[in-house]
Amino acid sequence: MSRFIIEGGGKMEGEITVQGSKNAVLPILAATVLSDGKNVIYNCPKISDVDMTVEVLKNLGCRVDTEKDCIEVDASHLSGHTIPDELMRQMRSSIIFLGAIIARCGRAEISMPGGCEIGIRPIDLHLSALKKLGVSITESHGFIHCVREKVQPASIHLDFPSVGATENIMLTACMTEGVTTIENAAREPEIVDLERFLNRMGAKIKGAGSDLITIEGVHKLYGAAHTIIADRIVSATYLACAVVSGGTVALKGAESAHMGAMLSVLKNMGAEIYEDKQKIVVVSPKKLKSIGTIKTMPYPGFPTDIQSPFMALSTQCEGSSVFVENIFENRFRHIEELVRMGADIKADGRVAVVIGKSRLTGAKVTAPDLRGGAALIVAALAADGTTEIENIKYIDRGYEAVEEILSPCGVKIKRKE
Repeated sequence: MSRFIIEGGGKMEGEITVQGSKNAVLPILAATVLSDGKNVIYNCPKISDVDMTVEVLKNLGCRVDTEKDCIEVDASHLSGHTIPDELMRQMRSSIIFLGAIIARCGRAEISMPGGCEIGIRPIDLHLSALKKLGVSITESHGFIHCVREKVQPASIHLDFPSVGATENIMLTACMTEGVTTIENAAREPEIVDLERFLNRMGAKIKGAGSDLITIEGVHKLYGAAHTIIADRIVSATYLACAVVSGGTVALKGAESAHMGAMLSVLKNMGAEIYEDKQKIVVVSPKKLKSIGTIKTMPYPGFPTDIQSPFMALSTQCEGSSVFVENIFENRFRHIEELVRMGADIKADGRVAVVIGKSRLTGAKVTAPDLRGGAALIVAALAADGTTEIENIKYIDRGYEAVEEILSPCGVKIKRKE
């Protein structure tokens, strides 16, 4: 099993080219099954979740060719409508294939999805929306069986602005005759990127980025080329790494317009942030101020995905910081590992209090999930001595070759098999 060996105490200095967005590329790859032509997707990150998505596409009968950061998908000979249990268990986001397969095949069969154990993520919103679009759904023996009995548009109001549910509705409704609307839709930049790609394929969607999305169904979609946006969570993680080490780092390709809440927190901590078109430079302060209180919220609020790395960063701030997790009830699993390194953190339910200026020391720790693993990297850079992070398969799900990205910036990190 692979692990990271990180020696702390040094400054992180240099320039990093930010990878493509994990949360954008997965639904866009799922959308390629909607056309019977070739789709070319650029700036795809080299992460295990993308590898798993490619396996799903191949299992459905798509021809997939990969070269560097480019993935070409030809779904003209799509032959299946089922995603095997072993693939669904490894990646929860594979649920996003549901809407695309139904739109293309009129039926779909999947098992209940897996992924990081960060809490209950019910797919009720997905299924209730699909039912409104004329899909009959039955569940048995851990499998979900979907059959589109009638093609009908719908006005759908989401009780919560779920990103996955919004995407599944878009994927199904774009080939549903009539006009479908999504009220209280998720507003994330990744939703906007999916709209861009679908419209390039010939869909008629507008409103992505707002809480009301309108979809006018079309009969056919065509192959298209698209470039994935930069990963805002990866960008913020590397900014946290730079700041916790006291260094200065430039992020090439980063989209500052997508990172308002995260950049605001860093500025409040005393970091200097310089924003240019597709470039962000961070200069660390001599002393880090307390974060204060952070509440995770749907976009444009503070993202739950960056809560863990910023909690690790807050261990080095003056004073105390409070984190309120409003999205996932089990996203504090990294706290135990941070405490093992010397952090002073107390958690009660969805609230965690961090007492700053902790003296962190290197230790043997285990990544509990994707973002919790990223938090341990941030903490390791501030720690005295050597930190060994195990179970880094979670980190590889969303961060492309971390050791190859950080090493040129002076970080002493190695991957050990």
